[in-house]
Amino acid sequence: MEILALVRHGESTWNARGIWTGWEDPPLSEKGMEEAREAGEKLKNIKFDLAFTSDLLRAQQTLKQMGYVLKEQIPAIVSPALKERDYGVYTGKNKWSILKELGEEGFKKLRRGWDVPIQNGETLKDVYNRTVPYYESEILPKLKDGKNVLVSAHGNSLRALVRYLDGLSDSDVENLEIATGEVIIYKVDTAGSVVSKELRRA
Repeated sequence: MEILALVRHGESTWNARGIWTGWEDPPLSEKGMEEAREAGEKLKNIKFDLAFTSDLLRAQQTLKQMGYVLKEQIPAIVSPALKERDYGVYTGKNKWSILKELGEEGFKKLRRGWDVPIQNGETLKDVYNRTVPYYESEILPKLKDGKNVLVSAHGNSLRALVRYLDGLSDSDVENLEIATGEVIIYKVDTAGSVVSKELRRA
């Protein structure tokens, strides 16, 4: 039984300020560095063969900090397929200002909806359509080959993967939240099917 561990990056400097980050590339905050190390502590009982991460700094820094705790730098493959949702015209704007502008329902729909368009940006469905094929073509074969895999990525790219792995509906995924530094562990059989799921939170 192989392990697939999904980790959302630690808090970034823009997360700390409540700013929509998307494809922008701020580093982790000090709190985010600590969250990344805490994620590593939650994974100390697992030996990883390979890691996948996005091409954004906060995900790569999280992987590096986890490596310090695990006392190894896991061989990593970097791909833009795993990057955060492109928030288009909302990138760089304060989330709480947008909340006041749109109201609670509109704000939740914008942030968590499955197929809610953003001007010059992506829907969660768009993120799913780039993340899941990458998982099927690049990550799943490694699991089938008997390797334990660690993925350091983002709130929405991981929400897309969890939707796929858990078989969630459109409405189910709208209620899915993944906190910074959160660890989700799947056990996967040789056919690539999920056998079990465990959340490791603080």
